[in-house]
Amino acid sequence: MLSNSATKWYRWMQLAGLALFLACSGCQPSAPPGQHPRDSRNDVLKRGIGGEPASLDPGKADDTFSFEVIRDLYEGLTTESADGEVEPGVASAWTISPSGTVYTFEIRRDAKWSNGQKIVAQDFVSSWRRVADPKQASPVADLLRPIANAADIIAGHLPPEKLGVYAAADDRLVVQLAQPAPYFLQLLTHSATFPVFSNGNLGQSAKNWISNGPYVLTNWTPGAGLRLTKNLEYWDHKNVQIPEIEYIPISDENSELNQYRAGQLDITMSVPPNALPLIRRDFPNELLVAPYLGTVYYAFNLHTLKPFGNQLLRQALAMSIDRVVLAKTVLIFGQIPAFGFVPPSTWNYDQQQWTWQSMSDSARIEESRRLYGAAGYSASKPLHLRILFNSNPEIKKLSVAMASMWKANLGIDTELNDEEYRVFLDSRKDVSRWDIARLSWVADYNDAGNFLDIFRTRSPNNDAGYSNKQFDALLDDAAATADPSDRKLLLEKAEDLMLSEYPVMPIYFYSSKRLIKPYVKGARTNPLNRLYSKHLSINRK
Repeated sequence: MLSNSATKWYRWMQLAGLALFLACSGCQPSAPPGQHPRDSRNDVLKRGIGGEPASLDPGKADDTFSFEVIRDLYEGLTTESADGEVEPGVASAWTISPSGTVYTFEIRRDAKWSNGQKIVAQDFVSSWRRVADPKQASPVADLLRPIANAADIIAGHLPPEKLGVYAAADDRLVVQLAQPAPYFLQLLTHSATFPVFSNGNLGQSAKNWISNGPYVLTNWTPGAGLRLTKNLEYWDHKNVQIPEIEYIPISDENSELNQYRAGQLDITMSVPPNALPLIRRDFPNELLVAPYLGTVYYAFNLHTLKPFGNQLLRQALAMSIDRVVLAKTVLIFGQIPAFGFVPPSTWNYDQQQWTWQSMSDSARIEESRRLYGAAGYSASKPLHLRILFNSNPEIKKLSVAMASMWKANLGIDTELNDEEYRVFLDSRKDVSRWDIARLSWVADYNDAGNFLDIFRTRSPNNDAGYSNKQFDALLDDAAATADPSDRKLLLEKAEDLMLSEYPVMPIYFYSSKRLIKPYVKGARTNPLNRLYSKHLSINRK
């Protein structure tokens, strides 16, 4: 039997334990190192993305949906403000040599991986060598081309260890460029230059995922969504306001809108054009629209001689599309009809266009029919085409409209093949599956060279299979030219040459369009349409 004093003590401990239990009945279990504990309040930001990310490995991702998530998970030497201005990231400061070819970066002493391990300069060296290594077949390797020896490494002529980057100390990274690149600091905001832990041994599972950005991956259920949790090891975590981000892949823009209206999304990635009247009526202050640097185009399959070995045929198809009508009927969010590839407002560049863009409609159609006939086709001998594109109602609507124009103007029969996005990414590399593929290119950095480099002979993004030694030489000369005026003229000459050979048909230049709930604060427009979750906050009051 307990003594009187012991009995009092025991009863006190029971009450204290009960109080502790009641106080913690809503507590969440401890989070792994680097992760923010799950918040019981309604502070999860739910963002729509247009499809399943193909990869969250910065060295392997080359699609918009992957980039959207990766920018929350990782950070490079530089980052961007909400307005798109370059800011210090993992590097707290840098110096540039008078020649413009040597960059020295100081790595933040408080920069860490999400497991608490310190980030060192060698992490960048190893990650960049991995991207440049042709054995890895990285689709973003070309972005490292400005770095000394990168071109020869990518081509397999030099080992990755020869890349012009080295760790002078744990907190000092030195980068040697092949030639001056005025856009280099902005290029470093692209995921191709982000560091990866343990030399890129990444899987597709959230288990033990290690990254260095404002958030860390905690769950990825294919088809259902991805959950990101605030990374408490991130050097600037005190300024990250939202504890959790949920990305929800939705390929149908109308479904995305319905989820937004039902309160199941806080931010959409896009907006269906057919819903514009409804949006202007119900959500006039929640629509964010702005032009940005991106081009939608259809690539001709030049890997085989038939049918597009004939340049006259390619020109006939390009001319028979009425882009102005498409802009008025299908594209109603301010998209600009494209008669060239590099978008307007590109830094240090004058827009290049096909000369026939000023022809009257009747003259343009008549010339397209003449070229079609000269290529060996007619109403009695029509061309049969297969168009490949990813599943999306608006993309399909545009493709149907183009096929109708080809039928009416030239008598062409068109087969439309749409595929789920991840399947499409593989199919577009299988040139036996398509004659024309619907593609798009969004700037990695604000420079004309970024748009034109995708048409280099060996570029992994050159889906059309375009190859012209003179075009490649012009781009090489531009890359080696320090004078901005001379570089500008070389790039313009290169685009003129490419346009004259019709490897692709530019259709329109992008405009960004999102719906954002009023309680989500901090969203801005910028030329590259990048919306970082770390810049946002939630205020439901």
